[in-house]
Amino acid sequence: MRHTAHLIALSASCALAVGSALAQTSPAFGPLPLPAAPAASAPSAATEDMLVADYLGLLRQIAPYAEEGARTYLAIMRLRCGRTLTSAELRRAFAEGDGNPTLMGLIRAAYLKDIAARDQLLAQFSCSRPNAP
Repeated sequence: MRHTAHLIALSASCALAVGSALAQTSPAFGPLPLPAAPAASAPSAATEDMLVADYLGLLRQIAPYAEEGARTYLAIMRLRCGRTLTSAELRRAFAEGDGNPTLMGLIRAAYLKDIAARDQLLAQFSCSRPNAP
């Protein structure tokens, strides 16, 4: 599982880097202007939601079962713990150690289409460590 978690995190990071590099020029119109730097205040909820949506979109492209498991993990965190994770927290849940056990289990259950295993993970979910990122 550890190798899979690191591979998913690395793939998503590479896709972000490549996507950013490719999006900076246009053969027809030359370089695109860079967006203005955000204000020094904390990111808004809409910005964080967009970042999570972008991250999930990348996961869908490179690892659809990881995206499905991540969506389930985000939903259970929101429903049980009243927290909406940021994309940074989700990336940490993938990458730290062997990956968050609940998240990795949800990805495995999605891959195997094992609804019973998914339901068992959700029933055992706790907002305290090690489930929370």
